[in-house]
Amino acid sequence: MAAIVLGVGASHSTLMNTHWDQVVHTERAEAFRDGLAAARARIAEARPDVVVVVGSNHFRGFWLDLIPSFTLGVGEVVAAGDGGTPQGPQRTDPEFARALAAALVDAGTEVAISARLTIDHGQTHAIQWLLDGIDVPVVPLVVNVFAAPLPRMSRCVELGANLAAAVAGMPDDKRVVVVSSGGLSHQLPWPSDWTAPEGEDEEFLVEAWLNGRGQWSRYDKRRREIIVGARPTIFSEFDEEFLADLERGDLRSYAELTTEEIEARAGNGGQELRTWMVMASALGFAPGQALAYSPMPEWLTGMGAAVIERGESTP
Repeated sequence: MAAIVLGVGASHSTLMNTHWDQVVHTERAEAFRDGLAAARARIAEARPDVVVVVGSNHFRGFWLDLIPSFTLGVGEVVAAGDGGTPQGPQRTDPEFARALAAALVDAGTEVAISARLTIDHGQTHAIQWLLDGIDVPVVPLVVNVFAAPLPRMSRCVELGANLAAAVAGMPDDKRVVVVSSGGLSHQLPWPSDWTAPEGEDEEFLVEAWLNGRGQWSRYDKRRREIIVGARPTIFSEFDEEFLADLERGDLRSYAELTTEEIEARAGNGGQELRTWMVMASALGFAPGQALAYSPMPEWLTGMGAAVIERGESTP
């Protein structure tokens, strides 16, 4: 039978690609980059046949006209190429992805499917840094972390458990790695309520979220200026506690956090921790290993990287 053999969690930020020359905290930046390299080495050692990449979408493949809680790419996958990340068609395994989607629905997690999915740096940053030189197909699993109402953390835990069971039920012997991309703490200049934007910048962002389908690049220049101009807000104490709990195998308790509690403790960008919860749950909440943590105000984010080996209780 197929099996999940490794889980990896890693923060993403396109500013790592586009603004490296403006980094002040050089040692921190290099430490995080080294952590990504260590995670990549662990993935290579795991010899995966397929990698499920759990990440968000920053309004380049999904728009306010339709945003499911969970979406699985089951056919063509095209990378947007934003912020210096990979661009164009990605190598995929549609047969595995479709079987995975069917098994998840049978288990009670009704994932949406996309036969032509556009992914952005919410997943391609991980592909760029963690799968560099590893020739393996990817199956994107997109979690809505931006447009309220967001899926409950407990539903993300359920998704991860059902993902593990679905993989274990596959008839072949594929080795599967689950990568989560996003977080840790950060605060983006998004409107807190997309139905009631405040000020010209928020009004522009909501317009882009509503009307960007097929023309996201038209909005990208100003959108990026808004983001780059944001005041860094990082909750290092929360990040360090989260990674310590990951090492102890204690992340299950985070399933009780509400959207409001996450934002208060980790900023609105902390909502991306849902992707880590999917991954950790798929690995049976086994104790893991933090590979790096670097609070990077230049990248607006607390940057963390960690791995979790397959736990004894994982199907």
